[in-house]
Amino acid sequence: MTIPKDLLDTLMKDYKNPEDLIGETGLLKQLTKQLLERAMQAEMTDHLGYEKNALSNNKAGNARNGSYQKKIKGEFGELDIAVP
Repeated sequence: MTIPKDLLDTLMKDYKNPEDLIGETGLLKQLTKQLLERAMQAEMTDHLGYEKNALSNNKAGNARNGSYQKKIKGEFGELDIAVP
């Protein structure tokens, strides 16, 4: 997958120094968090067979209505994520 140049330009518009990119609240950490959370939501949707808060196709009567916080550690340092 190729990331469009205009998307990169938008993401980097506020870049002023390396800390903005790789710092504790930098772009890379924010992107990692968002991508992990989005991937887990997609995996949960695929596994359960229905979207979050959707009751129409849900035969069990349950609703996906929450998440919990988890701290993960990796090469990027520690990251707090919301796990569905």
